[in-house]
Amino acid sequence: MSRVLIATRNPGKVRELAAALARAGVDAIGLDAVDDNLDVAETGATFEANARLKAETWSRATGWTVVADDSGLEVDALDGAPGVRSARFGGSGLGDHDRVRALLEALGDVSPGRRSARFRCVLAVAKDGVTIATFEGVVEGRIAQAPAGSSGFGYDPVFVPEGSTRTFAEMTRDEKLALSHRGRATTALLAAVRSGTLSLDDPDDPEDASGQ
Repeated sequence: MSRVLIATRNPGKVRELAAALARAGVDAIGLDAVDDNLDVAETGATFEANARLKAETWSRATGWTVVADDSGLEVDALDGAPGVRSARFGGSGLGDHDRVRALLEALGDVSPGRRSARFRCVLAVAKDGVTIATFEGVVEGRIAQAPAGSSGFGYDPVFVPEGSTRTFAEMTRDEKLALSHRGRATTALLAAVRSGTLSLDDPDDPEDASGQ
């Protein structure tokens, strides 16, 4: 079985990516399972730049094959914001609930027909400090006028994907993965693995993956 390190401490992202990768026989762990205090500043101007930065830095530090995600929400009425600053929208240190509230306040009384948005995700795969592949997934939708649902994380309670009447937070994990930006990027990654165009080598045991 191939094994990879997912370069995030976000438990929601770890759960979604690990569940999807497991379907192709890929075992994955998140950064909380790695004894390393490394912090990677997301200084890139694009999702791909940040994904590459995280994947390359963590693969050098640990020796693992690393899958790094950078993703976020693009709202047309806000000129594409919050974009790469999705995790920091509204100010540093805010939780999911406060960021959702800040987003709804920023939209104010924008009408339902002008609340179009999309989630975008880029996955970067790196070995030995070098990115060997990237995969992008996008899902179009709109921002609801009020939060709904208790599943998921981030902006899920206010994002309604195209063709649905429910927010991501009202869906099961499998329902969301079938539609989401992260699910689509992961599907492309797994297709490359299955076709043989991308190889995920087995890394060392997690207990030895501290880069020491």
